[in-house]
Amino acid sequence: MLTFETFEEAKIPAIEQDPLYKGALEVLKWSYDTYKDQLVYGCSFGIEGIVLIDLIAKIKPDARIVFLDTNLHFQETYETIQKVKGKYPSLQIEMKQPRLSLMEQESQYGEKLWETNPNECCRIRKIEPLHEELSDATAWISGLRREQSPTRANTEYFNKDSKFEAIKVCPLIYWTWKDVWRYASNQNLPYNVLHDQGYPSIGCEKCTKPAWTVDDLRSGRWQNIGKTECGLHG
Repeated sequence: MLTFETFEEAKIPAIEQDPLYKGALEVLKWSYDTYKDQLVYGCSFGIEGIVLIDLIAKIKPDARIVFLDTNLHFQETYETIQKVKGKYPSLQIEMKQPRLSLMEQESQYGEKLWETNPNECCRIRKIEPLHEELSDATAWISGLRREQSPTRANTEYFNKDSKFEAIKVCPLIYWTWKDVWRYASNQNLPYNVLHDQGYPSIGCEKCTKPAWTVDDLRSGRWQNIGKTECGLHG
C-alpha cells in the first residue's frame, strides 16, 4: 500500500491521462478504493476545489471535505460553501476552526498578525488545524495544478508530504486554467463570484488581492512581502 512510510518502496499506480479528465477521475477512484475513510479532501472552495468536489461526488457522494476556516475568509467564500452544501447534500463538509480565536490570537501575538508575521498567522490558522485533521489520515487530496506557479510545476499525482507525514493526492496536475473553467461551465457548477472580479486564487480576505498578471495566477496572494505559499504546500 502506498503510504508515507512506504513511499520509496511501494509501487505508485500508473494513471492514464484520458482526454476528458486527464487522469483526475482515475486518480480519485484509486485513492478512495485504497484509502477509504483515511482519505481527506482539504478544500479551499476556489474553482479548482469546486471541480474536484464535483468529481469526488461522482465516486464517493458522502466524502469528507474539510475547509480550514480561518475566520478571515471573504463573505463570498462562505456563500459559495453554502451553495455547494445545497448541491451536494450527502457530502460531509467540515468547517475546521483554529484553536485560537481571532481575539485570543490578538491577545497573544498582537494586532493584525497577518501583517506583522503572515507566516505565523498561517501556521496558527491553517497549518496546525490541518495537522489535527490529518493526524489519523493516511492521505489527503489537494487541488494543486502544475500551471499555477513555478513552485508547483513538479507536482505529481501522488506525493510524499513530509510536513503532514501523509500522501498528498493531486488529481488536477495536468489541468489548465481553461480546462478547469470549461469543465465548471459545462457542468453548470456554482463558484465564488470573486473569480469574476479578478481573483483567480482566493485565500483569506486580509491577504488576497486581484491578480495583476495573467502569467502568475497566484500573484494576488501576499503582495509585496515575498510570500507565495501559506505553508500547506511548502
